[in-house]
Amino acid sequence: MNMFCYQCQETAKNSGCTVKGVCGKTARVSNLQDLLIYNLKGIADLMIQAKKYSISFDENNKGMENFIIESLFSTITNVNFDENYFVSKIGESLKIKNHYRELLEKKADEKSVVINDELSEATVWQTDDVNEYHKKAVLVGVLSIENEDVRSLKELLMYGLKGLAAYYHHANVLGYYEKDIFDFVIEALDAVLNETLGADELTGLVLKCGEFGVKTMALLDKANTESYGNPEPTEVNIGAGKNPGILISGHDLKDMEELLKQTEGTGVDIYTHGEMLPAHYYPNFKKYAHFLGNYGGSWWKQAEEFEKFNGPILMTTNCIVPPRNTYKDRLYTTGTAGYDGIKHIEDRTEGGMKNFAIIIEQAKKCASPEEIESGKIVGGFAHNYVLSIADKILDAVKSGAIKNFIVLAGCDGRHSNREYYTDFAEGLPKDAVILTAGCAKYRYNKLLLGDIGGIPRVLDAGQCNDSYSLAIIALKLAEVLGVGINDLPIIYNIAWYEQKAVIVLLALIYLGVKKIHLGPTLPAFISPNIAKVLIEKFEIGGVTNANDDLDNMLSSAKA
Repeated sequence: MNMFCYQCQETAKNSGCTVKGVCGKTARVSNLQDLLIYNLKGIADLMIQAKKYSISFDENNKGMENFIIESLFSTITNVNFDENYFVSKIGESLKIKNHYRELLEKKADEKSVVINDELSEATVWQTDDVNEYHKKAVLVGVLSIENEDVRSLKELLMYGLKGLAAYYHHANVLGYYEKDIFDFVIEALDAVLNETLGADELTGLVLKCGEFGVKTMALLDKANTESYGNPEPTEVNIGAGKNPGILISGHDLKDMEELLKQTEGTGVDIYTHGEMLPAHYYPNFKKYAHFLGNYGGSWWKQAEEFEKFNGPILMTTNCIVPPRNTYKDRLYTTGTAGYDGIKHIEDRTEGGMKNFAIIIEQAKKCASPEEIESGKIVGGFAHNYVLSIADKILDAVKSGAIKNFIVLAGCDGRHSNREYYTDFAEGLPKDAVILTAGCAKYRYNKLLLGDIGGIPRVLDAGQCNDSYSLAIIALKLAEVLGVGINDLPIIYNIAWYEQKAVIVLLALIYLGVKKIHLGPTLPAFISPNIAKVLIEKFEIGGVTNANDDLDNMLSSAKA
């Protein structure tokens, strides 16, 4: 095998990518990511050892924290494909490890502290030969853990941790940190390296990851709403204007804010794509008259949509797919996002903004976007707004006007079996309301499903991290009705693709939600034995076809 990766839902044959990633990443990039992750585990181990002997880094210096969180985020599916980026990160990780090792060795001389020589030698490599990195990566990749069940639990924890890091990174960009979240990240990284932990201990850590997933999403919700206001119901234009435009994709709202400020008065319109759509729901962005609308749909359609947009495209995070030559010269990355040969906008200096001048100048010379659709879509139903109309919703529930809520959230993907979610949404009875967040909504948010007494039948809370809103709504509904969360008329049918969906799943499990249906396929990294535990203890199930599942899930909800 040139590589091994099975962290996403579209992994080859639902088993694992061994030659090249279905996502498009090369074997070299995949191996470099494995080596970076392994080095992060080594840093975590050394940090924990250092703490035992009162060796610490400056608590006010966020450099180490940002490095580890950003590094984790960069290995999520479709975030970064740039080999040089990972070589640089690995080099930095080796310097950090050597620094901690030297500090520990000095303590060992003073206090007879025993240094784990095997760990130190295995995790600190000095080389200028990039090919050596690839050779080392084979020794520390996913399959280096022989026991299938232990490997399954460690990868479940690792992928949950990556998703958590993505959400924590977005909060960090806005200046929000919580020490206990980062402390857990270090604890979990160290645990994945620990060869003595058994299934029970690892299962406990997986559930703890869900707990900190809830905390992290709550922190990000606070960061977003305190920075940009509470999302509110909003009609979003999906047509195209006559001015040249810039298309911004990904998830980073700080990048959105700075791009809007720098393009004001330039004659260039700003459009969102993919998971940036919910930016339209925040009040603070509505003051910009040139914030024109949303262009296109889900991430996997970007090649044909970017080609027709005509103007520059800014990728702030995931999800990038290998670009076509027809728009490569108009594509830019920033933050954790990267792709070999694509221009990268450098990070902001402290107290400053990113400089998007090169994108703006190119946009002025481009034709306006080709219109690929017209009309409007509605979103902005996060927990603050939904709870403000709780009485109206409860009345509809009590009267029988609303019989079920369907959490039809998560990720979208390119495979044809994702049409299941469109069929499922269309087949729902007219007394069912869909609660959604994440790019899975593009399978049904343009359908004309109507409303129930003025309540839209598709309530879009926002980005994938806004699944937190859906949990808050469910918990509040349970409190008001005086029932347990699993006694609510709510069906959970979650689509997953990458690791941010994994942390959402673990968060729901931590909150006690059972009978979650996960599709379109169950994760390849879950071993049969671990799958059995998830099914028996948490009643997690897969999906079959829309018609049968509609009958079964609705019948189960009524029971």
